[in-house]
Amino acid sequence: MSEDATVQTTQRTPLPLAGICVVEIGHSLAAPYAGMILGSLGAEVIKIENAGKGDYARDWGPPFIDGAAALFHAINHGKSSISMSFGNPEEVSLLKALIERRADVVLQNLKAGGVEKYGLGAAQLMADKPSLVYCNLGAFGTTGPLRDKPGYDPLVQALGGLMSFLGGPGEPLSRIPVSVNDMGTGLWAAIGVLAALFRRQVSGSGELVDVSLYETAISWGGVQIADYLASGVLPGRWGSGTAAIVPHQAFECADATIMVAAGNDGLFRKLCAVLGIAALADDARFMTNGARVSNRDALIELLQQAFRAKPSSYWLDTLDAAGIPSGPIQTIDQVVVHEQTQALDILKRTSDGSATVVGLPISFGGVRPGNIGRTPGLGEHNHLLEELEKTDQEKP
Repeated sequence: MSEDATVQTTQRTPLPLAGICVVEIGHSLAAPYAGMILGSLGAEVIKIENAGKGDYARDWGPPFIDGAAALFHAINHGKSSISMSFGNPEEVSLLKALIERRADVVLQNLKAGGVEKYGLGAAQLMADKPSLVYCNLGAFGTTGPLRDKPGYDPLVQALGGLMSFLGGPGEPLSRIPVSVNDMGTGLWAAIGVLAALFRRQVSGSGELVDVSLYETAISWGGVQIADYLASGVLPGRWGSGTAAIVPHQAFECADATIMVAAGNDGLFRKLCAVLGIAALADDARFMTNGARVSNRDALIELLQQAFRAKPSSYWLDTLDAAGIPSGPIQTIDQVVVHEQTQALDILKRTSDGSATVVGLPISFGGVRPGNIGRTPGLGEHNHLLEELEKTDQEKP
């Protein structure tokens, strides 16, 4: 890694992926998120971007930091950036040489058939370098009628069934306002790559890893799918609640809304006592979780009436003292300054101090990976290809 892309870390020992080189032929979110995870674990990540505007995500703002969207900084910090034209055979040849000589892993999420057109597909690169771990991050997977269809997170939330059970009864359909399938696919890619690298230690051979947004969406809905296949009943829309546990949702207090999760019979009995309606716990309609699920509407209305009688601070203190899981519904400005967030030291400054991003939600020996390098400018590390070309020219 070039000197300006290398950062110091407080890690007591080298990070797990130190010495691993990842070439990320990625854009938008899924592949870059996988690259960010691997980079935060110690890998050198070389990001390949189209000459001109580069990764689309550079422009996904405001807000912008040093000319790039804050979102781009959050996902691409600590990487090197090479900009090139895939239509230029000489530049593509240099990229192939870079991969053959340095890369342990290639991540790619170009549209279906894109990398193969330039000779950068898995079969092509792995034939030249059998030890390469190559990961495709697609929209709908490598087989089936939708395999060539482009896809983005909102589309996959719809097609994958997630939107069908989001929101409350009678409310307009909505999507999760987080790119859960992009980021989830990035997570699955990182898991697959790590598993392949682990196996390579024994076999010496690389591996082809395939993940997709659609498969990720199906996996998020795994419980609902299992329930439907067992019962034939489609999942309901429960707002802040959940299908199989009651009460396990938000309640309006006199001044604000709080979340309460009384997930078993003992906690429900405690909740009834705290609310001053202890007899409710012995009502046959509510004595077991199954009964409470069957009589959800009647129970929630009774609990809601009790919660409205006093302010949220009273209920939160009282519920906490009784050992009943509960908490306020915080906005992001409250989350970032919360003492628990601060104690975990999960918000990290990039090495140049320009951006604050969320670090990996993993610690090793009590230490969170701290290699939060700065975000590269477009094509800032093109010298890596130039040096390669110069070396080739100097060979006898």
